[in-house]
Amino acid sequence: MRGLGRAVRGAGAALARRFDALRRGDGDRGNALVEFIGATVLLLVPALYLVVAVARVQSGALAVESAARSVARAVVTADSAAAAAARAQTATRLALADQRLPGTADVSVECSSDPCHVPGSTVVVTVRYEVGLPFVPRGLLDGRSLAVPVEAVQASPVDEHAVDRW
Repeated sequence: MRGLGRAVRGAGAALARRFDALRRGDGDRGNALVEFIGATVLLLVPALYLVVAVARVQSGALAVESAARSVARAVVTADSAAAAAARAQTATRLALADQRLPGTADVSVECSSDPCHVPGSTVVVTVRYEVGLPFVPRGLLDGRSLAVPVEAVQASPVDEHAVDRW
């Protein structure tokens, strides 16, 4: 029993010394740095991911808007339907490459008249693209990627004084 009493008194003395150090303010040395690093990691990493994700979606929106405008202009000024299709494909590819986006976009062209290139008619171009979110693995969603769809629509009139070239 004697050894047990000494151990309890020794533990009590160590606890009293620790309590005195805390009361004097000497025991918290270095804790602020650890708390700051922990809070920074917990707050800064999600905020940084949010900024990167929003920037990717914005670049996708800019690319789709640029592609729709360029495709509408290319279709309206083309000499033939084949030239319009080739120009539309090139304009879409360049708009996506300009924003460093992989893959291709879905492009649909609708005309207010048939044939499409009649003077005074309107060409409506719709471009759709799915912007993949960064750092989301495909395996997490059964092979599908987590993406945000963006779409742009551009209407462009065919010049009324243009000769029907198609």
